[in-house]
Amino acid sequence: MMSYKYLLDIAIILLATKLLGMLTRKFQLPQVVGALLAGLILGPALLGVIEGGELLTQLSEMGVIVIMFSAGMGTDIQELKHSGKSGFLVALCGVLIPLAMGALLAFIFNRGEFAHPGSPLLQNIFIGVILTATSVSISVETLKELGKLSTRVGNTILAAALIDDVLGLICLTVVTSLGGDNVNIGLVLVKIVLFFAFAAAVGFAFVKFFNWYTTKKGNQDLRRWPVAAFVLCLLMSYCAEEFFGVADIIGAFSAGLIITLTPKAKYVESKFAPLSYLLLTPIFFANIGLKVVLPPMSLQIVLFAVLLVAAALLSKLVGCGIGARFSGFRGMQCVQVGCGMACRGEVALIVANKGMAMGLMPAAFFGPVIIMVVCCAVFTPILLKLSFRGEDAYSGLEGSALVDSYEAVEQMDIVAESVLEAEWERQYGDRVKHEWV
Repeated sequence: MMSYKYLLDIAIILLATKLLGMLTRKFQLPQVVGALLAGLILGPALLGVIEGGELLTQLSEMGVIVIMFSAGMGTDIQELKHSGKSGFLVALCGVLIPLAMGALLAFIFNRGEFAHPGSPLLQNIFIGVILTATSVSISVETLKELGKLSTRVGNTILAAALIDDVLGLICLTVVTSLGGDNVNIGLVLVKIVLFFAFAAAVGFAFVKFFNWYTTKKGNQDLRRWPVAAFVLCLLMSYCAEEFFGVADIIGAFSAGLIITLTPKAKYVESKFAPLSYLLLTPIFFANIGLKVVLPPMSLQIVLFAVLLVAAALLSKLVGCGIGARFSGFRGMQCVQVGCGMACRGEVALIVANKGMAMGLMPAAFFGPVIIMVVCCAVFTPILLKLSFRGEDAYSGLEGSALVDSYEAVEQMDIVAESVLEAEWERQYGDRVKHEWV
């Protein structure tokens, strides 16, 4: 007889992730930390209420595809082109230094009880790839609170975070493509180049067709566009894995970039938000927590976790600070840029999860990676506030299209919520008042 326990599991996960997400938000932490904690508490690591299973794993994989698709749609290609020298240098140094420091740390610990089948070199480099990712949302909120978002430092952090994600995904593409058995490096590189050529060709054809059809039909049948976009996302993800040996999330991100070039990009993006936050995103991050089985807390594992947190913070501080120095920043400004780029979040977790699935990361390293993400989320706003201590709020302000676009999205959310509340009040307010009377 068919079991319906999966319905109960999903209900518990959604409720727990929401409640803990609200709690962590009270402490100015991202809700993803709450979702992770929900998985850890409900899973084998603590209570063992939910064991996971194939359905949750498949929903989780769909979740990460939608997250990366949405990330692609949220990437402004024009701003990437115009972000300038400072954003590129900060991002480049902010990828290379963490990549090197993470690989060195893994080289020291990836032996003995942590030894894992496969190529030790690739496994070590993969830990560095995890450290390359930046989650800028916490930094942005902290800079807004300090009145420093629309400054040269704030603009550089926003621009570098965009480029940082792209460079980190390129590193992930190369490492995961090399992760199979009996790999021919030359063939792998050819496949990667062919994938990007394929993505460019598909993007050109899709945008041409999209523009032609939009011109012909106007705003009729708008619901077709999100369906067509999702089909593109799934097909690109499938082709990336099946034909080019590239991670499916790279295909999903590429599909998102293609959608940004169409006139209905914002509309399509808005339609994917409910699918993401109602079901797939909570399940993905909770499933990461469910997979964590805490190893015996030996001195070695504790030491690795502590050093991984230190390397994560220090590598961005040094790397992005050097990039800022080359870009013309001086003194404390370099420290501010480095602190603003130090936070890790969903991209680091996505990369770690992909590495676990492909055998590129020892299972014992998974717990310390989650500890690293949580600690970076906690320490980044503290470090940012310390780096700006003594400066006048709202001094050194300057215009930025990146800041404007970021704040425009927030304003759209506020306006949309207000419109929905007004419409509900108009339709049901009088009825509710009458019933109460």
